[in-house]
Amino acid sequence: MQWVAEEGEIRYSHSIMSRSRTRKDSSLPPALHPIEASHLHARRERVFLVLAGIFLGTLTMLNILGLTRFIKLFSVTIHEGSPDQWELVFAVAVGVLPYPVTFLCTDLISEFYGRRRANFLVFVGLLLNIWVVFILWLGGILPGWEEIDAATGQFVPDAAGRLPLFFEVRKLTLAAMGASMIAYLAAQFTDVYLFHFWKKLTKGKHLWLRNNGSTMISQIVDTTAVILITYFTFNVFDPDNPNGLPINDTQPVWFQLVVTFILAGYAFKFIAAALDTIPFYLAVSFLSRYLEIDPRVEHDADTEEVVAE
Repeated sequence: MQWVAEEGEIRYSHSIMSRSRTRKDSSLPPALHPIEASHLHARRERVFLVLAGIFLGTLTMLNILGLTRFIKLFSVTIHEGSPDQWELVFAVAVGVLPYPVTFLCTDLISEFYGRRRANFLVFVGLLLNIWVVFILWLGGILPGWEEIDAATGQFVPDAAGRLPLFFEVRKLTLAAMGASMIAYLAAQFTDVYLFHFWKKLTKGKHLWLRNNGSTMISQIVDTTAVILITYFTFNVFDPDNPNGLPINDTQPVWFQLVVTFILAGYAFKFIAAALDTIPFYLAVSFLSRYLEIDPRVEHDADTEEVVAE
């Protein structure tokens, strides 16, 4: 692969691609694209693309699903059979279900590609969600075929009092997006920082510690921030649902916020973080050989360690 100066012009010569025209042996590796420095470089970039794609796709999905439904994990009846009987419910929003996958992806990217790339991916996730908000806003202001009340200029709700489906999803997504993005940035940057903190502290040893020690702490930040911000700001986008959470008016609000939503949500994420230790170990074991990167080394810069082929 080289640049050749010829009579005042610059001509690119890719030796591998040139040789590939004469190759007939299908067992030989495929020709490289001009932007790929080597087959190892191409392999590393493709793995990064897969991890980044899973991260960004999951992030977008969970923000759109968001608060569209709450899942009742379990409930406990207090003072059963007495006049003071009440039910303690532990619930999580459906958008929480895929969220642990994002931390697994950033941990793997931190492990093999370094802190810079992990932080950059978190920033790209923010830009992607701003794009989603823009499309939801644009889709809401462009004309459609929905029935509009001539007196109020508002959409006519259906028999159940609901807006057209797009606008129901749009209202819930926009209302939850602000809280979700603030919590997302705080939690993901905390996760990346703590991952490399533990890695440096243990000199690359104790893989389980940097995986769990970063994710489990950052999930506290995420769960607390998203619940409290949602509760106090949801009415900005949805005045008909002032807190965005299924609050029981017969029970203390703060008790429900802390126990029903924050503790229940964190318990789910804690268990998910513990369970992803096994796939994290398996992925690190496979990728360290496939990418030819020593995971015990702290990679301060995103420099490529290209191995001669």
